Amino acid sequence: MTTDERLDALAEAYGILPNFRDLSRTTQPTSPETKRALLRANGVGVDNEAMIAEALAVLRAERAARLHPEELIVDSGTATSVPLSPGSDWHLELENQTGIAAEGRAIEGANLPALQSGIHTLRVTRDGCTEEIAVISTPPQCPSVEEATGRQRIWGVTAALYGLRSSRNQGVGDFEDLASAAEIIGQHGADFIGINPVHNIGWNDTDTISPYSPSHRGFLNTSHIAVDQIPGTQKLRGTGVASKLENVTVSEAIRYDEVVPAQKSLLEQRYRDFQVTSDSAARSAFDDFCSASGSALAKFALYEALSEQYGPDWRAWPAPLQDPGSNDVDAAAVDLADRVLFHKWLQWIAGGQLSDAQNRARESGMALGLYLDLAVGPRRWAAETWCEQGAVAQGVALGAPPDHLSPDGQNWQLAGYAPRELIKQRYGPIRRVLATAMRNSGVLRIDHVLGMNRSYWIPDDGSPGGYIRQPLEALLAMVAIEAERSGTVVIGEDLGLVPDDFRETLATRGLYGYSVLQYERNRKGTLRSPGAIRPKSLVCFGTHDTPTLRGFCEGSDIDWWQKLGWIGNREAERTRARRISDREALLNFSRRDGLSDGESFSEIKQSVHRALAKSPAEIVSIQLDDLCEEREAQNLPGTINAHPNWRRRYSLPVERFDDELGLCEIRRSMKECGRGS
Repeated sequence: MTTDERLDALAEAYGILPNFRDLSRTTQPTSPETKRALLRANGVGVDNEAMIAEALAVLRAERAARLHPEELIVDSGTATSVPLSPGSDWHLELENQTGIAAEGRAIEGANLPALQSGIHTLRVTRDGCTEEIAVISTPPQCPSVEEATGRQRIWGVTAALYGLRSSRNQGVGDFEDLASAAEIIGQHGADFIGINPVHNIGWNDTDTISPYSPSHRGFLNTSHIAVDQIPGTQKLRGTGVASKLENVTVSEAIRYDEVVPAQKSLLEQRYRDFQVTSDSAARSAFDDFCSASGSALAKFALYEALSEQYGPDWRAWPAPLQDPGSNDVDAAAVDLADRVLFHKWLQWIAGGQLSDAQNRARESGMALGLYLDLAVGPRRWAAETWCEQGAVAQGVALGAPPDHLSPDGQNWQLAGYAPRELIKQRYGPIRRVLATAMRNSGVLRIDHVLGMNRSYWIPDDGSPGGYIRQPLEALLAMVAIEAERSGTVVIGEDLGLVPDDFRETLATRGLYGYSVLQYERNRKGTLRSPGAIRPKSLVCFGTHDTPTLRGFCEGSDIDWWQKLGWIGNREAERTRARRISDREALLNFSRRDGLSDGESFSEIKQSVHRALAKSPAEIVSIQLDDLCEEREAQNLPGTINAHPNWRRRYSLPVERFDDELGLCEIRRSMKECGRGS
């Protein structure tokens, strides 16, 4: 066997795909350099021929030594027979329970009782050797819209939380604004309000503002805490610190450099107030939260405290502190005990306010309430990668090859998990993230759900990117387990280079697809009628990464491409000509119903929203950007500072939503099409 053959065999064993088809359907091979880089990312040494041979031999020996697979996936609630070696003794231990739930001796297998959802342990002994099998017991499907709401067709509104404007916030939207917006929109028949990810960004990170580049997805962004709604403290007014926010410049674009420091100062003061003035009930509730959150919260809070001293990139920390399991880290936890407690308190406050927003959304009439968004991965070298570094792929970044969303490809500078390490840890890091995301959400959107099937890893050493296969069935089982526990409807954002049958696999597991009207085109490139949208999906006109409806009609995205030099004058003219045809197609959606003869923007908006309402998709999402008739997009992919990404505030404050959003008209259209309460 040659070295190249050994390398290929080792790469195949670790799930590295030998090739993939690009945007033009051309097969792109995975180079030997890429295979080596991706194997290193999995912790496999392949620096020379001997190391490759040894790694392959060890892997094959481990596989040969096992009599049974490392994991089995079974349907929960149903008795199951699993194959075992004849004559083996076995016993079953249930997740989060002590003792033996079932036992026996295998003739052809083990007859397991009906199991609740979770990951259980089957111990099998033969000839004095014992193996563990992880029994993943999963619901066949995630909750459906009908199961969760009692209706087959629903609608809601999506918004940028940071962009919400109100008379009480001073520059960035917060959880109180979210609750207020939900109450207003819910009273008009909407079943959900969707927002951007609210994962933790990092207390000491002053550069990151994108909600899709979080520090840790298992914890919340404390910048969204409503500082005037904190329990167990004195009223904000009259404490002598309110002026810190009153002096912040409130403009059309969020001034993070002013808002965030001012809010941090207020949160510090609120914490000191809490320590002095809180009653026993508040202190007891906080203690209970810390106890229930356990070591995961303790480790995260310690990272936050350490980042205040050494910076947000843990590679720059003193070497002993880079390992969260070291004795030096334990000593630091003692020295920084008060700051660790402060960061735990911030998560308690943020979680309480998000929970309150969900409760108020449901009380307003929303069947599902909050629709939250799960980012693809955490920022490299931030909290999640420090806390879970044993499972994180090293030396690679997540991204995407060239596709219709980004012809040059994308490097997101996000970290991914190594599949074999996830399996060894029984998917603990992913389960914790999913549980947090679903705790206060009636709907969860999984950004780039394609990454659960295969991830595109871009090596730091300059090698071309390549795909690595992920344990799709097991990951979908984790989603279903946590969705069942929280009653959450799950949407998989499935845009990009979609493998054959992937969407069907998601649908079989009860995940809804994601249909963006701007991308729904026929072979001639013409916009398709929403009547052709797949039923098992959420349909929307656009996303945070696309032009708004007004921007699309007026060509603001084309203006930006031309301004940034991405296209020349001639291409811009051709694109604007095509956009005129697109605008006519949007208007024709309602002309087919005899509803419009004009060409004003308000008529186009009415046409699009009515067409969405009539579509067969079970879920319809209307962007707040379009209800407010905003022109500029929230984000322009491929830019950082050239476009005001993640900074735009809505032109209409929350207090005026009831009177000026046109919600009554939207409600009528939706209700006529069988949507909404």
